[in-house]
Amino acid sequence: MPNVSKLEKLDNVDLQLLDHLQNDGRMAVVELSKRVNLSPTPCTLRIRRLEQEGIIKGYHARIDPASMGQALMVFVTVKLRATDEATLENFNAAVKPVKQILECHMVGGGFDYLIKIRVRDMSEYREILGGVIGTLPMVEGTHSYFVMEDVKDSPLLPILKSKDRRS
Repeated sequence: MPNVSKLEKLDNVDLQLLDHLQNDGRMAVVELSKRVNLSPTPCTLRIRRLEQEGIIKGYHARIDPASMGQALMVFVTVKLRATDEATLENFNAAVKPVKQILECHMVGGGFDYLIKIRVRDMSEYREILGGVIGTLPMVEGTHSYFVMEDVKDSPLLPILKSKDRRS
């Protein structure tokens, strides 16, 4: 498992860096180096290594969806007619370019995909469902779940110190 080997290579300083950076990606290296008890140069080198290894995938601003007129969030389950490789690839290719689809996960269980959609209103949602997802020939059916309240919405991963990780 490549991800496990990456995790095994991380020491407590790397884990502290990741924890601080995911909480504040704009933190100055000087401040970050103080928090992890390193000088700025080794701190910068560690951050670059974490970026190059793909552990740090990028830096982003979290934007309030309502302030951008995208207050409606919908989760959609999708059941496909078949799950052969060509069908899966075609479905993946069809949903990837749709900007309102924030996440699309292939899952096991009673349906094949779980999709997270962010739109301004029900009309825009209907355009996505009826104009994109529902028109795909491989789609057997969908179910929509409308979010009434965000109880917890965090992009932060729990980062445990190496001594706290389970083997």
